[in-house]
Amino acid sequence: MDKIIIHGGKKLSGTIKVSGSKNSALPILFATLLTDDNCEIQNVPVLADIKTTIDFLNFIGKKTEMKKNTVVCEKSDKLNHIAPYDLVRKMRASVLVMGPLLARLGKVNVSLPGGCSIGARPIDIHLDAFKKMGANIELKAGYINITAENGLKGADIEFRFASVGATENILLASVLARGTTRIINAAKEPEICDLADVLIKMGAKISGAGTKIITVEGVKKLKGFKHKVIADRIEAATYMIAALMTKGEVTLTDVCPEHLKAVADKLIEAGADMKISENTIKIKSEKDLKPINIRTEIYPGFPTDVQAQWMALMCLVKGNSIVEETVFENRFMHVCELQRLGANLKIEGRQVYIQGVEELSGAPVMVSDLRAGAALVLAGLCAKGKTEISRIYHLDRGYETLEKKFESLGADIKRVEG
Repeated sequence: MDKIIIHGGKKLSGTIKVSGSKNSALPILFATLLTDDNCEIQNVPVLADIKTTIDFLNFIGKKTEMKKNTVVCEKSDKLNHIAPYDLVRKMRASVLVMGPLLARLGKVNVSLPGGCSIGARPIDIHLDAFKKMGANIELKAGYINITAENGLKGADIEFRFASVGATENILLASVLARGTTRIINAAKEPEICDLADVLIKMGAKISGAGTKIITVEGVKKLKGFKHKVIADRIEAATYMIAALMTKGEVTLTDVCPEHLKAVADKLIEAGADMKISENTIKIKSEKDLKPINIRTEIYPGFPTDVQAQWMALMCLVKGNSIVEETVFENRFMHVCELQRLGANLKIEGRQVYIQGVEELSGAPVMVSDLRAGAALVLAGLCAKGKTEISRIYHLDRGYETLEKKFESLGADIKRVEG
């Protein structure tokens, strides 16, 4: 397997373009199943999860092709309602096939999902919602068989927590359902709004995206669309933190500052110097940073997907700080790897107590999940000596040309084939 080798100590300096959001592109790709018309999606990042989704769509029956950062989906003769284990196991977002296929075909048979091991992330709230919309559900031999012989019907659906995946899945299902669907306690993430924008372009009747209650009036048919995916706020946050950790100065372009407010506010509180314009962020720090506590929350709170990177930053800030994880119950697997680099960390329940150290030292480390891998890269960029990072296929799921972007900013980083 490939590895990333970093010789730390280089200040990052320069400008990079933020890629399109993976977490936005994936549900939009599945939205193409709702129409037979041609669809064009721009600003799609070239990532392993995107390739898996394209393979998935082609298996189901959509003629889907990616050229550079644009994906084109063309009309298919017939859609397949079966989503096999070999495809679904690679990516948790595969469960988003349920909504559109159930809406179009009245049936779907999908394997239980895979993805990063950062918590249980149950899909029962997806299934409960489909039941309220008139679907029958059977679990058998690792597969979920869902049928709605008479089609889906609108319903009031209240989630016990604001699940992004469930909000997306019910949006994808409800746009072709009979009557009105209200999603109560809906997720508010920018990726939800981006998906809603696409569905509205397709002819869906949706109001309230970005608020706690989303209302959908079902329609009989949807059309094709052309859409540019929003910027990846998690990638942007990762490079912002990298700039501070290396005491450098980085300008991010093609970014949406509004989506990064929770992270930006904490960075400014810690002492970062930030200049923000309409779609650009310039960040540096000319003084020592202060230790700042964070608590992960659903959007618009501090994102769980930036928790590991923030921890890496605080490892090098003089003083004590606390990171509290409230979204996932098993998202501290990067702690032991950061300790291998010399970090002073202690886990107590859902909190990690951090005592800043003068420097980190390079060592062999292993990636456990996507964002943990990002934290290890950031730590390696600052560590004295050589850091060797293995199992980087996790990083390839969510960061487009990561080592090339860091190299363009002056980092001594390279990928080595294993």
